[in-house]
Amino acid sequence: MNKERITPTESEWLIMEAIWEIGDGATSAEIIRKIHEVDDMTVRTIRVLITLLIKKGLLTYTVDEHDSRVYHYYALRSKEECVEDKSRDFADSYFHGDKTLAAAAFLQGLVLTDEQIAELTAILEQSREKGGDRKPKQGKGKK
Repeated sequence: MNKERITPTESEWLIMEAIWEIGDGATSAEIIRKIHEVDDMTVRTIRVLITLLIKKGLLTYTVDEHDSRVYHYYALRSKEECVEDKSRDFADSYFHGDKTLAAAAFLQGLVLTDEQIAELTAILEQSREKGGDRKPKQGKGKK
């Protein structure tokens, strides 16, 4: 079965960020306060985006047992999962799925500290360990 990856739009991402920061069980009032710290999005827009995220299967909710007007929202996907899917979508859209080309394009314009280079090296080592002895594709965009 081909499971489609559903990722939040930029506006929806603000809602998800708020819930990830607040934690599971965030109320709409808490989400609105958190969003207003970084954006002047209207309350109506925030509520519409929450509804869209529920329909997309990225959020769920429970009704407060003491006040049926209060909903508690829960992210169904972690930030890490969403970032991974967004990154994959970006590589697919702009680099025809060539992750090496996507990473190179991003990194070439950066000046990195030794600490950042060490962090990236560790990430590459983890990737090598996950992938085993797979050989890279002879590919487009490689010189």
